[in-house]
Amino acid sequence: MFAVSVEDDFNFASPEYAALYRASSATAFQHPAWLAELYGRLVAANDATPLIVVLRHAADRSLAAVLPLVRRRYGMLKVVEFADLRVSDYTAVVTDPATFGAIVAGGATWRQIVAAIGPHDVLRIGKLPDGALPLNRLFGVGALRPMRTNSYAVPLDGDFESWRASHLNRSYGKELGKKLRQLRRKGEVAFAEVTDAVGLRAAFEAMKVFRRDRFELNGGGELLQVPAYFDFYLAIARRPELARTYRLTVDGRIVATALGLAHGGAFLVILGGFTQTEFKNQSLGSLLFEQIARDCIAHGETLLDFTIGDEPYKRTFGAQPTPMWQLLRAGSPLGFVASAVVERLPSVKALARSLFDSRTGKARPQDDAAAAPEPAVLAEQPERVGD
Repeated sequence: MFAVSVEDDFNFASPEYAALYRASSATAFQHPAWLAELYGRLVAANDATPLIVVLRHAADRSLAAVLPLVRRRYGMLKVVEFADLRVSDYTAVVTDPATFGAIVAGGATWRQIVAAIGPHDVLRIGKLPDGALPLNRLFGVGALRPMRTNSYAVPLDGDFESWRASHLNRSYGKELGKKLRQLRRKGEVAFAEVTDAVGLRAAFEAMKVFRRDRFELNGGGELLQVPAYFDFYLAIARRPELARTYRLTVDGRIVATALGLAHGGAFLVILGGFTQTEFKNQSLGSLLFEQIARDCIAHGETLLDFTIGDEPYKRTFGAQPTPMWQLLRAGSPLGFVASAVVERLPSVKALARSLFDSRTGKARPQDDAAAAPEPAVLAEQPERVGD
């Protein structure tokens, strides 16, 4: 019924993928523009190789499903993982529920998929949102395991004032009003969506500084400081069919910025920053998110999704936690041992590095100044720092 193959040069800009994506239950992070930019800009920068599993209807070779994966090495371990590379908040197979049901109904299909991805020690896929198509069934894996982090979203119902009254704590709403008045006394305050190329470049250069000052100087590995990641996010921002970028200015100077994805009536906030050197008492991030909510309501969107991560500010906007799920499958004796380590030790990152990297003497990705900060080898991947 289905033919399984690996098409590492798969064209995400093709009409057949666009049609599949529109009919699918996939997320914004499998959008044609997102995956085209990710494979084009981040895979090589992370010393990874594409592994794009494609299922076609055997009768007419039409596209049935796409599973965007990558191969990576962590010391001795050969790992197959979702094409995430620390920028995607939600993973999903790109197909519709009915086709997915037909795929998993054929018991041999998962064996064909495992055979197609080839030799590996560990298969790791995390960041499956609650209610997503159960990817574990594509790999013959038992029940999904919960992640230790959640995603957060808040409905956008009614007009802005009624939404604000319903979802923001009353005292916090008053406090934000006070902060905005204080900010206006310091200069002319303006909120806007940025659409022109010059403005987008300026917004991202400012965000790079904001995030460096907040995270990098405190010892964090902040992705926007890595050229390949900066170029990736800027390229996404230039895709109006998917992304919107916002800025908050005081007397024309950018003091806060955010990037998000618009998909299926939701706006997903994926990156943001605000100045760390002044206006420290004006809650710039919260003021920016409040205005983003206003604009999303004006766009007719019904959900403001703060995506993955348990940062406290999300609850102040009435966002509620939703579980996230993951699967881990050993593909070799070495992978079985590594998986067992993950199951037993919560602080696996340092142990896995010492266990595997010290035996090979190979540099880890983070030892290369051009590479992205390294995620945990087998445990849940850390999210973008401080979104």
